Amino acid sequence: MDLLGLSLIGKQAHWNVVGPRFRSIHLQLDEVVSAARNFADTVAERSAALGVPPDGRPETVAKAFTLPAPKEGWVRDSDAVQVMAESLQDAIARLRERIDATEKADLVTQDLLIGITAELEKQRWMFDAENFPREG
Repeated sequence: MDLLGLSLIGKQAHWNVVGPRFRSIHLQLDEVVSAARNFADTVAERSAALGVPPDGRPETVAKAFTLPAPKEGWVRDSDAVQVMAESLQDAIARLRERIDATEKADLVTQDLLIGITAELEKQRWMFDAENFPREG
């Protein structure tokens, strides 16, 4: 659910970002949305291959959603960056838990999750760098 959630958070921020860094953040958000959507598809297909039906219905995603999200309306560029960095960090933490859980049970799934985590960590680093040093 986190990957679908990341794609929704990213698109919401993408549509509403404002500020002097609008263009660069707008484009960066599209990168993370694209990656999250592709990863969600990959994980769902892995789940199906293992005989577990994936469930990406809106009500399922909404019920399970716990990542930080942007506020309603226009989102200042620095706030969009901050919420994406926080959302990515939370998703990465849960992915790392799943990496640990699959260590003995399913190395193929673990390898898949490791690759996804590496890319999301790169995305988080890029968002963190946008607000360096941290404001406030």
